[in-house]
Amino acid sequence: MINYVYFGSSRLSVLVLDELLKLGQKPALIVTTPDKPQGRKLEIKPNVVKEWAVANAIPVISPAKLDASFIEDIKKYPTDLFVVASYGKIMPNDVIELPAHKTLNIHPSLLPEYRGASPLPTSILNDTKKTGVSIMQLDAEMDHGPIVAQKAIDVSKQTSFEPHGEWPTYLDFEEMMAREGARLLVEMLPKWVNGEIEAVEQDHSKATYTKKLDKSEADLKLTPTELSELTNANAAKIPRDRAYKIFRTIQAFQGWMNAYFFIDRAGAQIRVKVTDASFENGKLSIKKVIPEGKKEMTFADFVLGYIK
Repeated sequence: MINYVYFGSSRLSVLVLDELLKLGQKPALIVTTPDKPQGRKLEIKPNVVKEWAVANAIPVISPAKLDASFIEDIKKYPTDLFVVASYGKIMPNDVIELPAHKTLNIHPSLLPEYRGASPLPTSILNDTKKTGVSIMQLDAEMDHGPIVAQKAIDVSKQTSFEPHGEWPTYLDFEEMMAREGARLLVEMLPKWVNGEIEAVEQDHSKATYTKKLDKSEADLKLTPTELSELTNANAAKIPRDRAYKIFRTIQAFQGWMNAYFFIDRAGAQIRVKVTDASFENGKLSIKKVIPEGKKEMTFADFVLGYIK
C-alpha cells in the first residue's frame, strides 16, 4: 500500500478521490482549503472535499497557510508522496519537496498545452478535441514541472455524451477527465515509487496558458435575429460556425456559471440562463433555460411564455 497525502478543494478533486477510492488507493490524509462563507446567507461551511473526507471517514485538515506549523503537523502521517488535484493554493517548495517521492499533480490537459486555471472549459471553447491528462512532478512554477505520465484522449471518439452532439457539458467533461487522471495515477504510482519512471522535462517553448474565466465570457450575445431563428425552430439558418460557437460556450459554462442571453420584456432586460443544449448535423437546439427569477423550464415553454 502506498501512503500518500491528497491536496484538493473542488468538485474535480472529489471526482478524482472517488475513483482513487474505487481503485483501492485511499489517502492517509486529505488537505483542503478552510471553511468559508457560502450561499445567500453567507454561512460558514466546508467545501465539497472536506464533506467527502468526513463522509468516507478519512482524516482531513484545512490549514490557512502551508507554513512551518503545517509541516510539523503533516510529518505525523507516514507519507511516501503528496498528490495534488485542483487544490487552489500555491504550495511552497519546502512542502513540495517534503515526501521521499515528492509531489505529483493531476492536470486535465496534455501539458505543456493549457497550463493554468481553466484547461477544461478552454478546451471546449477552443474546440480542442485532442486533449488528455498529465501527471507531473510539481515544482515552484505553475504547471511547469517535469512530466511523469500522460494519456491522450480524443473527445470526438467518446460516446458518453451523445445526447449533446459535438461536446459534453463541462460537468460531464470534468468527470471524464478526473476519472481518467485517477486511473493513470494508480497505474503509474508503483513504478514511480520503485524508481522505474523518470520524469521528463516539458518543452516550455510550446507552453500555452489558460486564464480564470469570468461571467462576461458566458454571455452568448444572441442577436434578435438569432433568437428569432431559435424560437422558430429554424436554428439551421444560423451560420454553422456561429451556431457551433454558441453551443461550445453553453457547454463550457454549464453547471458552474451557465451561459446566458438577454431579452427585452416590458421595457426591462431579463437574463436567461441556458442549462441544456445540443448541436447535431450543424444545427443548434436550446432545450432548457432559467429565466431570471424563475425555475428551469423547457425552451418551448419559455418561448410560449416570454416570446410569443
